Amino acid sequence: MSALGSPNSWRGSHQHIRRRLPLRTPTNLLGAYHYLQVQGTDQCPWKQGTFLGMPVNIVHKGIVSCPILKDTKLVGSESVKFTATCISQGQAFSTAHLSTLAAKVAQRKQVDERKTAKQDIGLGIHDIKGVYSQAQVRATFYPKFENEKSDQEVRSRMIDVVDSGKGVLEVTLKHSGSLFMYAGHHGGAFAKNSYGNLYSAVGVFVLGRTLQEAWGSEATSKQREFNAYLEKHKLCISMELVTAVLGDHGQRPLKDYVVVTAVSDLKNKPRFFSTPDIVAFCRKWRLPTNDVWLFSSRKSATSFFTAYDALCEEGTATTVYKVMNEVADISAQASKSHMEVQGEILEGLVARIVSPSSAKRLESVLKEFPLTNAKDQKELRPNLREICMSNKGTEDQQVKALLQAVGPSMCSDWSDWNDKVPDPSLFTKFMSAKPVDNMTGKLQEMIHLLRERRMQARYPCRVKELDTKEGKVHFRLTIHILSDMVFRNYQKELRRSPGLWPLYRGFFVDVSLFDDTDHHERSQSGNEHEVYVEDDALADEAQNQMLKLKFLTYKLRTFLIRNGLSTLFESGFAAYKKYYLKLMDIWGTSASKRQQLDQMLTEWAGYITHKCKGVQMEERSYLSEAEPFLKRFAERSLRNRQLVGAAGSTVTTEDLLSRLSVTEVEDDLSEDVSKADLVSKEPTKAKGLLIFFPGIPGCAKSALCRALLDVPGGLGTGKPMHSLMGDMTKGKYWDKLAEERRRNPAVITLADKNAPNEEVWTTVRRMCQNTNAIGVPVIPDSEGTISNPFSLETLAVFIFRVVQRVNHPGNLDSNSPNAGYVLLMFYNLYEGKSRAEFEDVLVRRFGHLVKQPILIPNRPEMPSPVIGILSKGLELYREHTARHGRLESTKGFFREDWTKWEKRLREILNGNSDHLNSIQVPFQDVVKSVQEQLQAIAQGSTTMHEPMEGEQTFHNVTYAAISLPPKGIIDVLHKASLLRKDMQAYLSSRGIDKSLQACHVTLAHKVSHGVPAVAVFGGLQGVTVPVHFTAFLFSEKMCALEAVIPRNESQVASQNEWPHVTLWTAPGTRPKEANFLPQLVSQGRASRVAFSAPFVSNGVVQLF
Repeated sequence: MSALGSPNSWRGSHQHIRRRLPLRTPTNLLGAYHYLQVQGTDQCPWKQGTFLGMPVNIVHKGIVSCPILKDTKLVGSESVKFTATCISQGQAFSTAHLSTLAAKVAQRKQVDERKTAKQDIGLGIHDIKGVYSQAQVRATFYPKFENEKSDQEVRSRMIDVVDSGKGVLEVTLKHSGSLFMYAGHHGGAFAKNSYGNLYSAVGVFVLGRTLQEAWGSEATSKQREFNAYLEKHKLCISMELVTAVLGDHGQRPLKDYVVVTAVSDLKNKPRFFSTPDIVAFCRKWRLPTNDVWLFSSRKSATSFFTAYDALCEEGTATTVYKVMNEVADISAQASKSHMEVQGEILEGLVARIVSPSSAKRLESVLKEFPLTNAKDQKELRPNLREICMSNKGTEDQQVKALLQAVGPSMCSDWSDWNDKVPDPSLFTKFMSAKPVDNMTGKLQEMIHLLRERRMQARYPCRVKELDTKEGKVHFRLTIHILSDMVFRNYQKELRRSPGLWPLYRGFFVDVSLFDDTDHHERSQSGNEHEVYVEDDALADEAQNQMLKLKFLTYKLRTFLIRNGLSTLFESGFAAYKKYYLKLMDIWGTSASKRQQLDQMLTEWAGYITHKCKGVQMEERSYLSEAEPFLKRFAERSLRNRQLVGAAGSTVTTEDLLSRLSVTEVEDDLSEDVSKADLVSKEPTKAKGLLIFFPGIPGCAKSALCRALLDVPGGLGTGKPMHSLMGDMTKGKYWDKLAEERRRNPAVITLADKNAPNEEVWTTVRRMCQNTNAIGVPVIPDSEGTISNPFSLETLAVFIFRVVQRVNHPGNLDSNSPNAGYVLLMFYNLYEGKSRAEFEDVLVRRFGHLVKQPILIPNRPEMPSPVIGILSKGLELYREHTARHGRLESTKGFFREDWTKWEKRLREILNGNSDHLNSIQVPFQDVVKSVQEQLQAIAQGSTTMHEPMEGEQTFHNVTYAAISLPPKGIIDVLHKASLLRKDMQAYLSSRGIDKSLQACHVTLAHKVSHGVPAVAVFGGLQGVTVPVHFTAFLFSEKMCALEAVIPRNESQVASQNEWPHVTLWTAPGTRPKEANFLPQLVSQGRASRVAFSAPFVSNGVVQLF
């Protein structure tokens, strides 16, 4: 190493690295030592224990420490004359030997004097023409991948590749940290786009401490061996550096650590080790490896994706580990688990296709290199956090302290951390110089293309060594890509020109420029003897199909909370809400999680802006406030705990983070989705609101609109409110409303007309876009059924309200002969959507949802005659529409049946008026609730919502089931009831054969049976399975068919203790309660009708 690269010359004022120092006298041994040591050559006479070819131990008095002379004894003198005593195996050197040494030193002094003279007349970097160039890649990470197809298409392709035997699916953990690359203590330590800073110093320290803890007393020698091995074979190891001192990610780690993610061979075109070889390499050197899971069959690969779909919104490390170990064919355990060093918040998983031989190779590596426990489990002191805390002044102090602490065996060359200003002229000379080898030419070709296509990149160059005498300069080039778009565009160029080298992330190159052809020839011939061939198990980096699968518990912290801070503080809550809603649109977040997140983020925004008094907190230390908030939020309910995953980390480094002065941030602040793409600095402000009602007649929308108009101060925005009543409007209502909105876009419009289908919702959304309005759907709150967002109980209340009306403007009142039919018609407009699906569509289209209370909680059950008459009406409606389509009920074949039904309907409703009145929420409470929800939207979010035009594919999976055709089940019920009048009467009174819309036999549920049980069926989707029905079980509140799934080729079997098809449940009875029918039969509270022979119906395996 050089004197200027030593700790004693830390960040000196030297202009050139390793410049030559003049000798005081040719006969001064200390001067000779300094001269040869400063040169950094292999000509040191005592290297490897020899002196002028003889084995010796020699040291000069006054030399305190010398990396070369490590095991010597001090003898001799400081005289300027050659009087040092040299001992060789106990004997003094002869005069001849000493004279030879003096002659060599004198010769060197003459050379030095000539060079000094040339330097004195002003020669420097600019005097070197740089006719020839030679480059050596020092560090690379995998090329950035961008899938041009959808995730679903990539998944399907991956599964097909595995099924064909051309590859296996490999899945690894995505740790939440920063990229760190290391090529040996002379090769360099690098962050993603920089080196010689705090990031690289922290990386060196953590890596050094990792080796110390792993090797114990052998650590010093092993560190030297490790560095020498990397440099000899031109290897670079890439790691995820996870610490609490470089800025917050998803969770502050419990311990500071690194985990190796790649090893690249840089002798020529960079090649990356396969995962089995990474594991072998790391276990040989006792470095931390990642967790790895392999899936080698179609069934296991599909099970993995199904398992992720079931975990993506709630997965934490412990759960994910358990599930992955159960569904994988082969797993390689990390040396330290994520839960042990990081915690429960898991960023995600990375899936890619690798060689089909990886499975066998990995099995063999795991046997050959078993995990080795660290020799010293106790954490060494001082640790990273303590060093940073005790050196709070400047980054320079922190870097120096870290490098001193890690020791010279790990980092003996500090030259990268010296102050050096980039020199642009070096890059120009490099690009115009003649390449002396293939690597140099390919790098120049790559850069030429980047510049020719005007792709955004920087190429800073920093001098490492200058030799003006020989016309040679050595410098380090950083290829810094400034935009992810560059990687995508370069990938297209790569397809057109396969001979190009890939564009890597973390790209650093050492370059030599020289003038003479003699040196060119020496360089070429010298390289021929430096070929080192790794074994043939290196991975092919050309695999271009990879998927990053992240978890919502991580994304809500980093993308929604941390990355949204600048938007919240600079542009206000409205812009922040637009930002996070759009992200949830992009991710395809389920409706339930979307509403939970909206509530949580609204609370967070209020909390943090109030606490910080409008002054933005630092993003890099956001967890100081976010973790306590999330902990309090999680403690309020189990639902909240599932949303946030884990909170309340015991790692407290706020004081440290507030004092660190990191000049370059190298993390995932802009990974995946750029904030600039999501929200502009000048958000589009909404001019007004358009409130509309996807409901049913009788939901009290007109009364609600009148009440809202009468509220003093309106919605508190100062904007005027206007209502347009559908029953009082002549012509096409929605066209009239659009015209009103165009004339007065700033008003708050109440669309007093039922908006029951997606065609109307599309019209409303277009109207909002054209007039800069927020669309707010107000929907009646209801439990719904399996196939309708409104329950029969809610429908009964609406019909009861309608038939109590007098003089309704639309003539839908007590005098209307077909009022019941009209409401059944509206009810059926929503048929086919469950409550969750109904709400999800509205939220995704408009971003907001207001729920209007209808029924009180803990109410008594609806009388059976009411449910019975509605069920009969729905049966009659289906028969009527099947024959006549949309013909009015007063006409057609069933007109007399309708007349009788309408009369009986009124009799039953009037007879149960006390019950129907008692279960309704008082109207004043309804108005208050709706008013408060609307005010929150109007006052807190006046930014336009931009819905996604295309429908997102939801991957959230809850259960696996055999889906059965309703017609087939109705046929079974009809045949089975022919000989049982009690069964026939039961089915008829409830209209089950007419109301049945969807049915299934549950195979596995992630809550009841676990995610692995559901994942098994991922590869069986679409498989047809026969189902045998052996009995009918029923009670007053529910009924079901007992199912038996016979043995089949696909080995489909239900995990339920009692497989069945739930056919009907009474209002307020949850479908899952049908699981208890066998127990109710044994208790005499339900009946069972056994079939003499099973009825068979075919179904299809599906995920829901």
